[in-house]
Amino acid sequence: MCGIWALFGSDECLSVQCLSAMKIAHRGPDAFRFENVNGFTNCCFGFHRLAVVDQLYGMQPIRVKKFPYLWLCYNGEIYNFKQLQKQFGFEYQTLVDGEVILHLYNRGGIEQTASMLDGVFAFILLDTANRKVFLARDTYGVRPLFKVLTDDGFLGVCSEAKGLINLKHSTSSCPKVEPFLPGHYEVLDLKPSGKVASVELVKFHSCKDEPLHVACDTVEILPSGFDLETVKSNIRILFENAVRKRLMAHRRIGCLLSGGLDSSLVAAVLLKLMKEINISYPLQTFAIGMENSPDLLAARKVAAHIGSEHHEVIFNSEEGIQAIEDVIFSLETYDITTIRASIGMFLVSKYIRKKTDSVVIFSGEGSDELTQGYIYFHKAPSPEEAAEESERLLKELYLFDVLRADRTTAAHGLELRVPFLDHRFTSYYLSLPAELRIPKNGIEKYLLRQSFEESNLLPKEILWRPKEAFSDGIASVKKSWFSILQDYIDQQVDDLLLEKAAEKYPFNPPKTKESYYYRQIFEKHYPGRSNWLPHYWMPRWVKATDPSARTLKHYKSAAQE
Repeated sequence: MCGIWALFGSDECLSVQCLSAMKIAHRGPDAFRFENVNGFTNCCFGFHRLAVVDQLYGMQPIRVKKFPYLWLCYNGEIYNFKQLQKQFGFEYQTLVDGEVILHLYNRGGIEQTASMLDGVFAFILLDTANRKVFLARDTYGVRPLFKVLTDDGFLGVCSEAKGLINLKHSTSSCPKVEPFLPGHYEVLDLKPSGKVASVELVKFHSCKDEPLHVACDTVEILPSGFDLETVKSNIRILFENAVRKRLMAHRRIGCLLSGGLDSSLVAAVLLKLMKEINISYPLQTFAIGMENSPDLLAARKVAAHIGSEHHEVIFNSEEGIQAIEDVIFSLETYDITTIRASIGMFLVSKYIRKKTDSVVIFSGEGSDELTQGYIYFHKAPSPEEAAEESERLLKELYLFDVLRADRTTAAHGLELRVPFLDHRFTSYYLSLPAELRIPKNGIEKYLLRQSFEESNLLPKEILWRPKEAFSDGIASVKKSWFSILQDYIDQQVDDLLLEKAAEKYPFNPPKTKESYYYRQIFEKHYPGRSNWLPHYWMPRWVKATDPSARTLKHYKSAAQE
């Protein structure tokens, strides 16, 4: 986890511009470097470091003696850097996993580089010998990247949009800051003036395609065929492999644990593998909720079963409400469900940073999208449409759940790891017949639960625990967090304001007081940037006006039974 920032072709003094780079200092609390590019006085890199591997030589931009013309600034983890070294005979100068990007690029160019990386990444690669700049981002956008490119060739790139919105430039119009698309790389020409021109934007990987790097994976070729026992075994093997490769860290590993299926599976497999490789410290697990919330009780049960060092973070309604503005500033979105679910994650991350020494944090993001875990999947008209919806959700993760998970943890200098979004695991799961992946017997994620039924990793009641909306699972039994939020916001937003919402905010107009309240805060920090969110997250196939699962019939009946 780091914060990366770069400018090419700046008309303004770089010492003024670099103040923008300080907006993402939270992403890398361990060190900061600001470096000009030789021969290009108006080009520079800024880097905030969270030291997770190679404490000595991990500063960036990374440059090695063998390729003095290459400059690399990247945020992420490349899990197969040792396998690639073995396969291609690379001679590394540092212990930094990202160094492999330089060697791959030198060997086979940008297309092969992006395709062969097994991991999460966002990078800026500068080749001064060939006058090229390359940008790339991983398949699901687990690591964030934003860019601004003006008509006259000024380029700004940053991990978060807040590092670009106040850049000074000679053009009068406000330059458009936008997210860089996941699974893509871009090639830009670097002119002698330091300005750039975009040559091509290429999609190098789709979630359904088996990744090229499977060729040098640690797991052998799996048995083919779709009989249930083979499928279940493959799911277990690939999921365990996804967790194992993410153990790469020189800092303490911890795990978020809501007591739901996804985080519980991650925590159980993680602890099992940590024991296997003799990691000396106990696994710390972290649950958050209001007093006696369902998540706290379920997480306690899981922690006792797996034997983790468990921490409970209890918050009250006042703390939750007070965090809203900081959360929206961190997230850079006004999406309703993203903000609701971020409050707990933001507060638990704050606790981890202040009270523990865990820095690398595992979490269960991506499972609901991949394994059809949302309650509205029960309403899917056909298995094929459910499969299409699952792919749509995965493609949009970078706008919603992955955005939430990154920003809430990065705000407190933590590094997130999400094994459910492993390239090989996801491509295998999506290759399975559509009818195998749908909810069965009124239970979502049926296949995933079935796959781990005989493993004894989790108590049965957790393995088969129905889906809780995250913002509801953390709520107290007496009154849900959802209701508390509604009551508070009702006092803050006048009926008349809501009536005129479409006039004030014509793009994605707020339909409820809650969405109006969030939008006001968003516009205060990021005026005129509402296009960062193309649409609100909403369930499909049901006439929903609110994204919470608690408004769906299936959820109500499950909760009442």
